[in-house]
Amino acid sequence: MGQLSGPTDPAVDAHWEHHESRKGFFTDTSICIGCKACEVACKEWNHNPGDGNLELLGSSYDNTGALGASTWRHVAFVEQGQERIKEARETGRALVSLGMPKFGPPSQPDLASADTTPPDTADFRWLMSSDVCKHCTHAGCLDVCPTGALFRTEFGTVVVQDDVCNGCGTCVAGCPFGVIERRSDGTAMVASERKEQHTDHPAIPNVGVAQKCTLCYDRLVDDETPACAKACPTTSIKFGDHDTMVETARERVAELHAQGLTEARLYGANELDGVGGTGSVFLLLDEPEVYGLPPDPRVPTADLPQMYRRAGMAVAGMVAAAAFAFLGGKA
Repeated sequence: MGQLSGPTDPAVDAHWEHHESRKGFFTDTSICIGCKACEVACKEWNHNPGDGNLELLGSSYDNTGALGASTWRHVAFVEQGQERIKEARETGRALVSLGMPKFGPPSQPDLASADTTPPDTADFRWLMSSDVCKHCTHAGCLDVCPTGALFRTEFGTVVVQDDVCNGCGTCVAGCPFGVIERRSDGTAMVASERKEQHTDHPAIPNVGVAQKCTLCYDRLVDDETPACAKACPTTSIKFGDHDTMVETARERVAELHAQGLTEARLYGANELDGVGGTGSVFLLLDEPEVYGLPPDPRVPTADLPQMYRRAGMAVAGMVAAAAFAFLGGKA
């Protein structure tokens, strides 16, 4: 299991004798345009099933709603009006607008000369963010898995082995971000159910099996960029060595602060948080809760050492009390 809290190298904890530098994402929400190219690329590369009939939810320009077993990248659309803008300004944060989503074929941006400064508005703004598995330094899903279906790769990422997962769902409760899910309710399809449906395999792959982003492990071993980062037209999703991504993210925050956009902050870059920092780092333009992220994530296994110590003290106390009662009774 390795170290359960604090800064560490997760690949070393996993006992990789020869490992690569830790890989990760930096998602800069300030230049996300909500095009969902990352969602499409992720589904196509990983052969993930579609999400219904692709109808908008009615609450925003969104059809997927959240991360799930079949949606490993999800673009959130957060619409904020004057009231929220006023509240945010009262707390001292400048506000940004990312504009309305556009329709029609995407144009190819000149990234070298593109102006990535978010425009300002007093009345309305969109906050858009492409969410993904955090590939935590201390991964609760991995720590609680009873079958070893989840493993830490040589790149420091966390991957589910489809053929080892028994669909128990323990990992679902172990993730503080609500990322990992089973592809259907209940356990995996049993042989009798398959016989009734006259098929050797379920129509949808990995039914009942826990699924989540692998950070395109199959692409990493071939020294390729993950599909979502490859498809992002604005470079909102950046991929590379984890330390480089964190450094790039800090520089971007400093850049936005210099422009007066003081609401910019990082999420997942703190190695002293409850998950030891994350492999996927985000630049946010409002509180984490606005994006559906927990403000203070904590892996459930982080308290195990303290629990063991307290349990040991309790056992020692009971033994001492029993010994005292026994010896005192003889006297």
